[in-house]
Amino acid sequence: MRIVGGQYKGRIFNPGKRFKSRPTTDIAKEGLFNILENRYELSNKKVLDLFSGTGSMAFEFLSRGCDSATLVEINFNHYKFIQSVLETLQIQNAQVFRADAFKFAQKSADRFNIIFADPPFDLPNLDSIPNVVLNSTLLADEGVFILEHSKEYNFISHPNFSENRKYGKVNFSFFEKA
Repeated sequence: MRIVGGQYKGRIFNPGKRFKSRPTTDIAKEGLFNILENRYELSNKKVLDLFSGTGSMAFEFLSRGCDSATLVEINFNHYKFIQSVLETLQIQNAQVFRADAFKFAQKSADRFNIIFADPPFDLPNLDSIPNVVLNSTLLADEGVFILEHSKEYNFISHPNFSENRKYGKVNFSFFEKA
């Protein structure tokens, strides 16, 4: 995992062979953050990273100056890896929860300006994630929810869908709270 921009740009962390996630590619991250940095002032944004995996996206947000990040990852090895990176970088404005993303969305009272979710592409109920997030209280008014997914999914008919961006095999669907 490599951080591609901001304060921690160029830092590389190796999650090891027991890691079972599919990290977002550097090209896809660069494309996404070009969009986000042109639309939002990240320094005042609270970010939620669901299905965190390596934590790569949250670390990218933190590196680029977001106010805070919350990471949610159910896999114990992934959770421990995220904790170790937070400690190594001495990041104080982030917290990581070892939890199921769906249960976290139902129970959390926090509100976030940007929510990013990168579930396993073969997750059986992946298509329900936009409704789970948007029907909860997680997303702040005028917030944006970004779902990373494969080309097999199309969310254009979702009432909160705003756009889709493709970077190789990676798709980012954007949803906005009305």
